[in-house]
Amino acid sequence: MSNSDQGTMEFPTEFSAHSLTGSIRVRTTETGLPMAVSVEPGQLRRDPAALAGEILRLCGQSAARAGLERRKQLKEAGFTAEMLRLAGLPTEEEVARREIVAERDYDTEPESWLRSV
Repeated sequence: MSNSDQGTMEFPTEFSAHSLTGSIRVRTTETGLPMAVSVEPGQLRRDPAALAGEILRLCGQSAARAGLERRKQLKEAGFTAEMLRLAGLPTEEEVARREIVAERDYDTEPESWLRSV
């Protein structure tokens, strides 16, 4: 009998997030450990610390969204609200709030509108 026959769904092993412009993408584990990072060449001209901060922010975003998916899965499996709270899994509101604050703190606009020729 397959998982779909039993009424349970297979939980994904990979999650992803990307910058507002899509020029930086990460693929992570459920805990946010990066498995793949894609950076468009133009982003490599950024300050290295800022670029690293953006990559770490995206890994955290991916992990938070994975936690949200895990919460939904456990809720469907019958876990109570108290059990989910004790598990420390984020709520939709917490994830949305973190993403808004992080996007404000990590400005992803181009540093210059000038193009190199």
